[in-house]
Amino acid sequence: MNAHPSLNPYTRANDCFRKAAHARWHRNQSKLHILRSQLGFTDAPQTRPRVCEGCIHYHGIAYGYGSDRSLLICGFHPFGWQGEVCPDWQCDVS
Repeated sequence: MNAHPSLNPYTRANDCFRKAAHARWHRNQSKLHILRSQLGFTDAPQTRPRVCEGCIHYHGIAYGYGSDRSLLICGFHPFGWQGEVCPDWQCDVS
């Protein structure tokens, strides 16, 4: 009895919770953006590590939920390069 995954009630419920969590996160980010602009802060803080600026390998997307959420910096150095100059750095020419 291999039913299609989209028909599985657990999968549908998980998708609903995931969408609701993303909507809450997005609402919170919008509120923070409005608050920053009201206080006179126009630029958002830089989240990219300084050593990764301009690198083609930078990924910078967080995966997971809640306390298990972690940021993937790049495929070579998942937590970012700790030194001054990354040996795998390549110029992003886009």
